[in-house]
Amino acid sequence: MDFKPSADHEAIREAVRAVMRDFPDDYWSRKDQAHEFPWEFYQTMARSGWLGTAIPQEYGGAGLGVTEAGIVLGEVAASGAAMNGASAIHISMFGINPVIKHGNEAMRRDDVPRVVSGELHVCFGVTEPDLGTDIARVRTRAERRGDRYVVNGRKTWLTKAAESEKVLLLARTTPIEQCRRPIDGLSLFFTALQRDRVTIKPILKMGRHAVQSNEVAIDDMEVPLEDRLGEEGRGFHYLLDGINPERILVAMEAVGVGRAALRRAVQYAQDRIVYERPIGKNQGVQFPLADALCRLEAAELVTLRAAWLYDQALPCGQEASMAKYLAGEAAYLAADRALQTHGGFGYAAEMQVERYFREARLLRITPISENMILSYLAEHALGLPKSY
Repeated sequence: MDFKPSADHEAIREAVRAVMRDFPDDYWSRKDQAHEFPWEFYQTMARSGWLGTAIPQEYGGAGLGVTEAGIVLGEVAASGAAMNGASAIHISMFGINPVIKHGNEAMRRDDVPRVVSGELHVCFGVTEPDLGTDIARVRTRAERRGDRYVVNGRKTWLTKAAESEKVLLLARTTPIEQCRRPIDGLSLFFTALQRDRVTIKPILKMGRHAVQSNEVAIDDMEVPLEDRLGEEGRGFHYLLDGINPERILVAMEAVGVGRAALRRAVQYAQDRIVYERPIGKNQGVQFPLADALCRLEAAELVTLRAAWLYDQALPCGQEASMAKYLAGEAAYLAADRALQTHGGFGYAAEMQVERYFREARLLRITPISENMILSYLAEHALGLPKSY
């Protein structure tokens, strides 16, 4: 086991930090308050090649792994961009993994390089209003009619749907009552988000206002047969190729958000003078921040292990889930303690930590809730009976 720092990884960290210096906290506060997508940041990251970090070289990417993509997203979040910054680019960095693995050559040749260049925006159409995490019960229907499908249904929590040209869409092609297992009969499509056949409505949220989340209604949208990934009815299995890297990358983002909050708290504790001494001299301030540091470091180690396993093509479902759970908890705790360290000023937008706090809370529920992770680990890691 070698813990020696990687020169390549350090070079990535320094390069991303250099880019992020042009996008300070004030930039992200303005974008958040205006509910405005950070186009300048997005285009800069695309021009710099970071969107293609983990995409194969033959399709315009750098051909690196989830580990390197996680380092990029973690540094973006840690700069103070938090989830507004990370969410603006992370679907481009991991979301098309099922397309690369299971799409046809035309998709990989024509569409993937456009994602890398920043020209093509993609959203993820899986979650539905009444289903939560029960993906097998997807009600959006894709009915085969000759050389095309006709899709009808409702999707929710689609990040960047308003900006996206294409959608990675999960729909049921065989009625569930005709399937041997609930996860059968689902198909995955990579297709145009046809504006004359969809209605996109933004969801008003607690935070991460610069990057929209949307509800999408799909009415009689015709999807060509060639837009289906792989075999009909195998969509759930293809989708799994995006789940583990997503949890790993979100965990790295969470660690980044926690580090941004902790950095602000430490600086404030050094600068704030009360009773003729800096408040950081008090153990009541020191200990919660030191504890937060320990938790962030531990979460990052578990996340890096999960990323290494994934990049080595080894099983990593449990590790990816643990990483997401631990990092989400650590980020929220760090942000909460950063706000508490600031006292009343922590509630003021100018101090930034209230923005970190709102965005850190998101990381305990997305892309999967903590309870679902614990249920999964109880069953698969501990061998307890399935609880749902």
